[in-house]
Parts: sequence; C-alpha cells; structure tokens
Amino acid sequence: MIKNKGVLYIGIAAVLGVVLIGGGIFFMTKKSANKPEDALNAYVELLNSKDYEAMYNAISNDSKENISKEDFIARNKNIYEGIEAQNIEIEVSETSKDGDEASITYTTDMNTAAGDISFQNNIKTVKDKESKEYKLLWNSQAIFPELGDSDKVRITTKRATRGSILDRNKNALAKDGIAADVGIVPGKLANKDEAIKTIAEILEISPDIINNKLGASYVKDDMFVPIKVISANDARVKNLLTIPGIMVNDKQSRIYPLGAIAAHLTGYVQSINAEELEARKGQNYNQNSVLGKAGLEKLYEEKLRGIDGAEIYITDKLGKKKSTIASREVKNGNDVIVTIDNSLQTLLYNQLEKDKGTSVAMNPNTGEVLALVSAPGYDPNDFVMGMSQEKWDSLNSDTNKPLYNRFQSNAVPGSAFKPITAAIGLDTKTLDANATKPISGLKWQKDSSWGDYFVTRVSDYGSETNLLNAMVHSDNIYFAQAALDIGKDKFAEELKKLGFDENLPFEYGVSTSKFASDGAIKTDVQLADSGYGQGEILINPLHLASIYTMFLNGGNVLNPYLEYKDSIQAKIWKENAVSKDAADTVLNSLIQVVENPSGTGHEAYIDGLKIAGKTGTAEIKASQSDTTGTELGWFVAMTTNKGNNNLLVAVMAEDVKDRGGSHYVIPMVKKALQTVK
Repeated sequence: MIKNKGVLYIGIAAVLGVVLIGGGIFFMTKKSANKPEDALNAYVELLNSKDYEAMYNAISNDSKENISKEDFIARNKNIYEGIEAQNIEIEVSETSKDGDEASITYTTDMNTAAGDISFQNNIKTVKDKESKEYKLLWNSQAIFPELGDSDKVRITTKRATRGSILDRNKNALAKDGIAADVGIVPGKLANKDEAIKTIAEILEISPDIINNKLGASYVKDDMFVPIKVISANDARVKNLLTIPGIMVNDKQSRIYPLGAIAAHLTGYVQSINAEELEARKGQNYNQNSVLGKAGLEKLYEEKLRGIDGAEIYITDKLGKKKSTIASREVKNGNDVIVTIDNSLQTLLYNQLEKDKGTSVAMNPNTGEVLALVSAPGYDPNDFVMGMSQEKWDSLNSDTNKPLYNRFQSNAVPGSAFKPITAAIGLDTKTLDANATKPISGLKWQKDSSWGDYFVTRVSDYGSETNLLNAMVHSDNIYFAQAALDIGKDKFAEELKKLGFDENLPFEYGVSTSKFASDGAIKTDVQLADSGYGQGEILINPLHLASIYTMFLNGGNVLNPYLEYKDSIQAKIWKENAVSKDAADTVLNSLIQVVENPSGTGHEAYIDGLKIAGKTGTAEIKASQSDTTGTELGWFVAMTTNKGNNNLLVAVMAEDVKDRGGSHYVIPMVKKALQTVK
C-alpha cells in the first residue's frame, strides 16, 4: 500500500492483510424508548452515526457492570469500522414481553468490506426503573450472534489489481508496478542537518518536511521513516543511496511509463475521498480504493478498477477460527487497449516538448486515433507517488500552463481551415475550381463600407487566381471572396453539417467547435475572415483532423475512435458531408500544396509518399493594426497512397510569430509522416 498526500493506492501484487478488531454494540438517540423495538431502532440510528458513547448510554445498568464505557466504545468502533460496516438496517419480526423485560427477534442487513451481510439475531431489553424507558441487555452477541465476549472479529483482505492501459501494440501507458519508497533510518544519519539539506535538495522538497517526519513522537532511531516515493528508475535513487541513513524500499504503485509524454491522455489515479465514496455507495468502493481522476484513468474507471476480496470471521481467544461471517472473492480489473501508438505519441511530444502546442494523429482510412499530445505536460506519477506543495504551486503558476489540455480545447485554425471553405464552395456550386478571380495586389475589401479594414495576403504570386493556385499559395483574399459568395446563412448551415456546434462523438470528450461566439455570422467582414480560418472560428484539433478525412473518403467524415478493435472497420460520422467531386478536387489541390515547389507545405515533401496538406498561421490580436499579438502555427497533412496504412497528423504550436509561422511546425509533421511504410 502507498499513502501519499492523502492518496491510498494498492499496487500490482495481491496483498493479504489481517486486521484485529475488538467488540461492538448498538445505540440510541434522544427519542423516547417506550417500546422495546423503539430502544433497538434508536440504538441502530446511533450505530449508523458512529455515536458510540451515546450507544453506551442506551444499554442497561446491568450491562454496564460487565463492560466499561472505554471498552465498549473501543470494541464497537474497532469491529464496525474495521469491517467498514455501512447502511445498517434492521427489521423486527417478533417481540415478546415478560414483565419489564422483552425479547426482540430481528434481521440485520449491512454493507461491509466483504460484501452485504444479512443475519437473524435476538436481543433482550429491560425497562429502566428511573426513566421508565427500555434499555438493551447488551453483550457481544448483539454484534453478531456467534460472537462471544472473549472472541475477536478479524478481516483479511486480498487487494485487487487495477487493469493496465495498453497501446495498440500492448505497451503500457499505465500499469501497476513498483516504485522506490525513499526513507531515513534516523540513528544512521550522519551530520544530520547537512544530510537533511542534501536529501531535501535531491528530492525537491523542503527540509521542514523531512524534519517534521523525523520529529514525530513515535519515531525511533532504528525505524524506517518514509520521506517520499519516486520512480524506481529515477536516477536520484543511486545518488540517495550514497547518503548514510538513507534506505530505499520497493513500494507498489500505479506507474505511468511515458510520464509527461502522455500525461493529459492517461490522466492519473488518486485515493477516493469521502464525497466520492458517498456518491459510490453500493458499488464496492471502500476507503482504501483509488479512483481515476482524469484522462483515460477516469474514462475507463469501470473497466480498470478491481474489487477487493475479503473475509470477515470470528476467532476465539486463542486465535482459532470459529466461523466466517462474510466473504467475497477478489475481482481484478480488466486491461484496456487503446488505438494509441506509444512510439508515435513519443515522437510527436518530443517535437513539441519545448513549445506550447498540441498534436493529434489518426488513420484517415479507419478513424483510429494514434496520438493525442498536449505540451508542455506534467508527470502523472507525481500525483500518485506524492507531490510537494511547492511542486503543485509551481505547476499552477507556470505561464506555459502544463496542466492545460490543449488537444481537448479549441483554437483558431487560420489557413488550415481553407480546404473546408473550398469544399463548401464547390459543393454549393458557388465556387468554380477552374474559374479565375480578378484579384491583384496584397489587400482587398468588398467595398468602402468596410472602412479601414482590408483582407490581406502574403504575396501576389503572379499566376491565375483559381482554386489550385490559391490553395498552393494560401491566398487569404481568394478564400474570403469564396466565403462571401457562399453567404452567411449557407456557410453556417454547411459548417453545422461538418459537426460545428455539435459534440464530437469521441470517447475522450473534447470541446465543441464554433464558427461564431453566439451561433451566427453577423457581418460580411466576419464571414470573409471566417473563409480563411479567422473571424470567430474556433476548432478542436481532433475535429479538424476528422474533417480532413473526408478528402480521402469521398466526402465522408470518419468517426474518430480510441478503444482498440481487433477487426478494423471505419465508421462514418458525417455521410456525404460534401460531394465526392468536391472532396477529390480539394484533395488534389492539397497534394499540390506539398508537391509544388511553390507550395506553402513543400518542406514536407517526402519521396515515395504522396502527401496532402495545408499550412495555417492564425493571428491572435486585438485589431488589424495590432502588432503585439501572437500567432499559432498549424500544419495538417496526410499520406494518400498507402491504402489502409495512411497517416494523418495535425500539429499546432503557439507563439510562432518571428519563428517562421506555420513553417515552424512543418518539420514536426514531416518527421511523423516519415514513419509511414
């Protein structure tokens, strides 16, 4: 077992533990006990509220002569809390009176660590001479009929293992394993103050934390005092072992082999808290359970979690087993296999490690999601093994926002959106791929009503401004005009057909893409800007990648999915989102973006691979004249000639202004595409 920062985790090996428990009893509230069953019911109410002292007051004076208040409280508390008794209910079947005494036959039901228990019992009551209320004639059989006053209740538990999260090649993303439990034997610590300072620096914790643990009243010189749990493969282990007084033990823990590389994807587990435990009553969680708190751990909690095995039994004073009260077989959690490829996940994260950004990768022929990257990341192992307050504060105050999940969020797509505008224009017959638009110069406006606002483009490329050339050179003016030709209402209607303003049907929830903050494109300027991925366009990167699948699938947008299937079968999310002719025409232009030496994506060209792609540099600024804003760099590209083995990759990096814009991320995508065989 591991306890860190309020976290309790049971690791990979089944653990058999024995808890010795004392005795127990019921109790009653201030309600009057004019009837024998009133006394019993009130007692059970107190038992459920764990008011053991009040329970003692509810038993007869004769009973109190046989057990002290302290022993009574200890016996009941140890037994009921030791077996994790909850929701104790009774049903009285018979009451028989004999003068001031009465005998009650009843059935008890309760939830325990070993499952639900139901048994019949009998207890006597007597009317108190002073209060004239009934009191319980208590002995240990009030707890369990088989329990004698000298007997003990024991519980053995066999901890369940949590299932592993595996990638498509059965490599672990999350698993139960062994961590290094770093501790100090105080009596062997030389040069104490200096040693503690060194240990604190290595473990990245405050010396006060170490001093407080060593200063606890129960600590002995020859005792192992745990300080911090770290990865068993952590290079610091070797350095720590050179310090006299340091001891490192194996400890079972949840392990995340990729660490920050897949942090936002895997998430992490932590000990269940009281509120969560209450919400999961009756679901076989207990105070020692762990719970998936984020990512895949949370998404697949029901599949991954195990259910602890347990046996509750009675022993005599010599420790000999008398009877079993309840037992439950251990049920280990199930493994979950996802479509993620660990090697591709690692490659894409390493490309972005020093940036703020995101990468998604999928098979455009099947919808399988192969990578989901958010950078920078954090180490999910820290949440399991223990995180200092300083580390937590550092993560939250980091301006790069390592806790922020970028693949789950929306961003401005810039020119990576232009293929969508083109497809809509072609499909609605408002755009003729072969027609030339009369565009000249580097800026344009519809008319004087736009005032000082102009749509601008990077270059006047000197060739016909048809769809192919406009895509190759990423001509903002061309796509602004295309959007205006489509019209506000029609453009919005067609975007909704592509999943805007709709939840993406993907296991791991992502943000809903938007084309307008309030659901409507209000002005021609907004419409024009939307045509080249600015305006109020916000899109989730996985949604963008999914839309790109329509160019390879005859106009059908595939449904991305995460849970691995032995039999691969593509599922269509948006059938005939655009026509096959429109999809094919756009695809050919995207191929030229890479293959044409003048194409904005030509850096991604790889001999032997036919690649279709689109760059995008999204401007984030307060106004057209703002020179202080930032830029997002996008490149979305896919191979098109590898049958069912094609690869689609979308990468976005923040703050690429003065770093090449979209050209900053092209090499990242190219490196991933080079893995295609």
